[in-house]
Amino acid sequence: MKLVKKFGLIIDSIFENFALLSLLSLVIIVTTQVMTRKLFNFVFFWSEEVTLLLLSWFAFMAIAIGFRENIHLGIDAITNYFSKGVNKVLDKVIDTSIFAFGLFLVYQGWGFAILMSESTLPATKLPTSVQYLIIPIAGVMICAYAVLQFFNINTNRHQDIEEGN
Repeated sequence: MKLVKKFGLIIDSIFENFALLSLLSLVIIVTTQVMTRKLFNFVFFWSEEVTLLLLSWFAFMAIAIGFRENIHLGIDAITNYFSKGVNKVLDKVIDTSIFAFGLFLVYQGWGFAILMSESTLPATKLPTSVQYLIIPIAGVMICAYAVLQFFNINTNRHQDIEEGN
């Protein structure tokens, strides 16, 4: 079991570090693009396309990480009036719904990525499916987090994130 946990943490760390690298790259490319446009009246032909690619990848990875850290949108104004038993059942329903959403992303995202594999992005000449391949990857991660949370396994990696009041 320790080997499985270690493997899962490695995959999770790679996923999170790639998300951070995507965000850092996005900031660097956009900053460079703005500076070269304003100072030299020049823009790299690939910068907008790569920026959009990184933005879509980062957004889907952030969604999965948000589910992992339990910082997704939750409305507890009504559930505060329920008993702990009812809230535990609702938590299981929520985990099951999150798993179903992850499966939806895997199925539909994979189909869309395959569908888009015939065309290419204009500037980088990458297959258009590269832009959409993150959808099933994020779906797999969301499913994994939902299963772990369903069985009351804490998936939070950052304990210092606080919920708003």
